[in-house]
Amino acid sequence: MSQKQHILISGAGIAGPTIAHFLSQTPHSSFHITIIERAPAPRPGGQSVDVRGHGLTVVQRMGLEDTIRSRATNEKGLRFVDSNDTVKAEFPVGEGEGFTGDIEILRGDLAGVLYDRTRGIGEIEYVFGERVSHLVEGNDGIHVEFENGLPGMRVDAVIAADGWASRTRKLAFGANVSKDAVKDLGQWAAWFTIPRSETDSRWARWYNAPGKRMMLLRPDNESVSRTSLWIMPPQDDKTMDHMAKASTPDQKAHWSQLFKDAGWEAQRVLRGLQAADDFYMQKIAQVKMPRWSSGRVALAGDAGYCPSPISGMGTTVALVGAYVLAGEIANHPNDLARAFEAYETRMRAFVATAQKLAPGAPSMANPQTQWGIWILYLFLGLVAWTGIMEKMGASFSPPAKAMELPEYEFGKKR
Repeated sequence: MSQKQHILISGAGIAGPTIAHFLSQTPHSSFHITIIERAPAPRPGGQSVDVRGHGLTVVQRMGLEDTIRSRATNEKGLRFVDSNDTVKAEFPVGEGEGFTGDIEILRGDLAGVLYDRTRGIGEIEYVFGERVSHLVEGNDGIHVEFENGLPGMRVDAVIAADGWASRTRKLAFGANVSKDAVKDLGQWAAWFTIPRSETDSRWARWYNAPGKRMMLLRPDNESVSRTSLWIMPPQDDKTMDHMAKASTPDQKAHWSQLFKDAGWEAQRVLRGLQAADDFYMQKIAQVKMPRWSSGRVALAGDAGYCPSPISGMGTTVALVGAYVLAGEIANHPNDLARAFEAYETRMRAFVATAQKLAPGAPSMANPQTQWGIWILYLFLGLVAWTGIMEKMGASFSPPAKAMELPEYEFGKKR
């Protein structure tokens, strides 16, 4: 090609930089990629995420497995505990189908590794503190306007990789289609870090409290514990929707009120919550779009097919989807419609499988009563004791290799 295709990627999390990496590895380097990110700089930390199955294969094809393993949290597995911190069930790290994935790493650390790999590549340009404000598609490409001062530009394609609440998706597909694609699972979560204590170890600990409440403490590769609070409010209770728009102090106060009588290590957790400078809350949802492309705009990662944090598959699906999308664009650089169609054809079944949650989830894992919690722990204890987790793994976490991962011309490059 006499002129490089200009690809704009919205989102510098997991999918965006992965797409950029593989496009930059095409034999003739026929793409120029601009990645915009609304955050002012790469965001460190965040929640622990799993890299499983084909997600790990994609990481290997990028030549990043050793780097990512060196940044892993080294979580040994998951323990379900009662109010006395007695272990009721224990599940060690599995081979892609258990509670804990092949690699556990902080989301920000993984994004940082991907950023470091791509930022020095000449075909890739990063712009932080920016987001798309307007899209106009024409015969010769898409004219894009930006919110915070970046001059408008004409690009050949736009890839929305800006999360489950994607602004770019809304602009490209329309507000109603974008909103209808978000499937509320009836659960909310708050994430933050707290100082480690003597009760913390390399095991994650899961504690249920009556009222469909749950606390999860996970190890970090630093001196803190990654903490999350989870709750399923009554369906007609819209308080959380209002709190999502409130100030951080008001949000913290509300979560503290919800968990003040939860027992176990609630008081320690809530003290840490008040001091945390990385607190954020989020609705737990899936994204199910009828199509993943509209004209010259394609969706990737959570923007197109978020399986939700409770699936354990979000990062793997984002990595695999990014790899396949980049591969199909590279195969069909002058026919984006064909590239996007091939991408969706290859990925649809895999995404559908990844979005299949465990039967009754998330409600089954968040009982309303103490009796329900006792039954849950009895069941999990039986599963752990009998050693049938390997056979039942797919019931708890969708298969991470439920497709044939294609080989592209760049697929084995390092």
